[in-house]
Amino acid sequence: MLVLCTDSLRGYGLNRIFKFAKDAGYDGIDLAVSYGQFDTYNSAYVKELIAEYGIPVHAVSAPDQVSAKHIKELVDLAKEVGAKVLILQPPKFLDFKLASWLKKEIPKLREKEFLSIALENAGAGTFLGFIPEYAMGSADELKKFKHVALDTARIGEQHKDLMRAYKAFQQYLVHIHLSNVTRGKKYTPLKDGIMPLESFLTRLKQDKYPGAISIKMMPKFLGVGEDERVMEELEKAKKYYEKYYKNVQVVVEEKESGKEGKEDEK
Repeated sequence: MLVLCTDSLRGYGLNRIFKFAKDAGYDGIDLAVSYGQFDTYNSAYVKELIAEYGIPVHAVSAPDQVSAKHIKELVDLAKEVGAKVLILQPPKFLDFKLASWLKKEIPKLREKEFLSIALENAGAGTFLGFIPEYAMGSADELKKFKHVALDTARIGEQHKDLMRAYKAFQQYLVHIHLSNVTRGKKYTPLKDGIMPLESFLTRLKQDKYPGAISIKMMPKFLGVGEDERVMEELEKAKKYYEKYYKNVQVVVEEKESGKEGKEDEK
């Protein structure tokens, strides 16, 4: 399932973003909530857009550094608009209270609301030059959280191996924010940059990844303000996804025991 993260077209209203996604043939929306943009958390309005354009909101992406109260409200928003996943950002390194709340309360919310609530891998920020900016950012912490959203640009920003990161999180992966890293800049077009996205997407298809792939780019790389260019860039991203993921043929490996059994029958 290919969805469009609304943050990619920041500057346009939600109505225009839904229309772009629909016209470009995307399967759904990844609703990036911003408390400065009231429409992004107005569930009634979002449901009107879902009905008007006939495409679902598959995921709700929370903004950075939200409180426990806001997370509960975002859970309600996700449920009201029919989203399958709520994506949270890791807390700041010194926000021990929120980190503790996430570890203790999120499993209860998942069970109560029948909603996948995922934690996204952190960016490369530090303070004092060596202390990570965010808590719960290690591979072990993310795996303990059980549901993981993987941002490929953040992996590239940290000069980490994307395929190794995927292998570490594979069984916990519920959502992917897909983009590239080019000359040190994050969230660039898929085909331009240092990330092995072709191999990554093909591996996802081979492994029957069950979640959505969300295109998340910097608005300037999608040509915001120039509607024809926006459509062109969205269509390019979709074709890339189709070539390396959707249209890839899954190879079913024959088990050795099956081969042996056939040999015995001859």
